[in-house]
Amino acid sequence: MGLRIGDIAPNFKIETTKGEIDFHEWSKGSWVFFFSHPADYTPVCTTEMGRTSQLAGEFEKRGVKPLGLSTDTVEEHLGWINDVNETQNTNLQFPIVADKDKKVAALYEMIHPGESETAAVRSVFIIDPNHKIRLTMTYPMSVGRNFTEILRVIDALQTGDQFGVACPADWQVGGDVIIPPSVSMEDAEKKFPQGFKTVKPYLRYTSVNK
Repeated sequence: MGLRIGDIAPNFKIETTKGEIDFHEWSKGSWVFFFSHPADYTPVCTTEMGRTSQLAGEFEKRGVKPLGLSTDTVEEHLGWINDVNETQNTNLQFPIVADKDKKVAALYEMIHPGESETAAVRSVFIIDPNHKIRLTMTYPMSVGRNFTEILRVIDALQTGDQFGVACPADWQVGGDVIIPPSVSMEDAEKKFPQGFKTVKPYLRYTSVNK
């Protein structure tokens, strides 16, 4: 059975470009953007590593630690980082897991045999400060990730946790949110004194400030 939303993200100890980490200790108290790559020195991966680095400030202000993974060695990663910095005009500082034996890729089911028997697909795990998996996405090896969407879902998850709300289709920060049907009208009036709009008994919109 694969990893599911709500599961505790499996722990592991492994070498990275920033030294050995115990994943649960390293990530304790932070959100994590954990993302895998087929291999070092590949074009799409280079742009993704660069984009993650360029967005370091955006991840930091959300309390998110990026963690990359590729099935090559630390030495190979460090050489690749030089290329990333040069070609993407950045200074990559987040750790990259050296998963040469594919142990973590197997643990997180990042190897999809129909795509490749040996290389990790572009998996995304958003993990909360309690080590719980909150979102998963899987891209094929040939398609780069949408980082606007990655930041959006982190914002939506954090907004939902903070205010006890849900976020509608195409939600963006500052947009109206939805009061869950599990909240009674009486409780909604207490919890959301700013007011709300009832479209249907199960569809009520309100505004919050993250």
